[in-house]
Amino acid sequence: MQETNSDLITLVLAAGKGTRMHSDLAKVLHRINGRPMIHYVLDTVRALRPRRIVVIVGHQAGAVRRELSGLPVEFAVQEEQLGTGHAVRQAEPLLAGESGVVLVVAGDTPLIRPTTLASLIHAHRRDGAAASVLTARVAAPTGLGRILRDDAGRIDRIVEEKDATEAQRALKEINTSTYCFEPALLMRALDRLTPENRQGEYYLTDTIGILRREGRRIADAPAVMQEEALGINTPEQLSAAETWLLEGDRAGPRAG
Repeated sequence: MQETNSDLITLVLAAGKGTRMHSDLAKVLHRINGRPMIHYVLDTVRALRPRRIVVIVGHQAGAVRRELSGLPVEFAVQEEQLGTGHAVRQAEPLLAGESGVVLVVAGDTPLIRPTTLASLIHAHRRDGAAASVLTARVAAPTGLGRILRDDAGRIDRIVEEKDATEAQRALKEINTSTYCFEPALLMRALDRLTPENRQGEYYLTDTIGILRREGRRIADAPAVMQEEALGINTPEQLSAAETWLLEGDRAGPRAG
């Protein structure tokens, strides 16, 4: 991972407020062992040496920009919190005319490793996929989107827990909110999103089902360790991430 990935653009979703953190601070600015969690994500992303990194900001956008001042990143702004699909849509002007691979990573997943992201990118390129999803199998999937597969074992779509049936909630394979996309197909799928769900939001997850129904290839790769799928939504999860990182250098190499 020393050479620049000249066809790789990374989007980091960092617009959320994080209401369950019981703080007005932007979620990605909450500290893990003294560092705002977004730095862990950016360290991991930078280890891949992408050509561009775009951080999508929203809540306390100015504070997030200041925290990242001096880093080689660009910014897109989500003025209203209308869902992850809407957030990615704000980067559309920056992606116009781009080709290659768009890697989407959540800014609240500080435990994800460069090798795991590299495996997802490899699967995406190998399969010539329109989109690829990093999945994980977890013992307690409560609150997480579930992966739905067809009879052949291919990803068919992703369903958010609030919209899932009882049978779907029993599934243990979850979406980690980490994806690869072909840029033009991503933008086209975003155009077709609707907020017809219980949260009234534009879900990025729905792009997978949209592309699948078009007959596009969807690839996937597993997270080796389920801890990598941990998104930080509560103080308890923040504490768990601190403990996990302090137990040893298990998070893999990070960029300096």
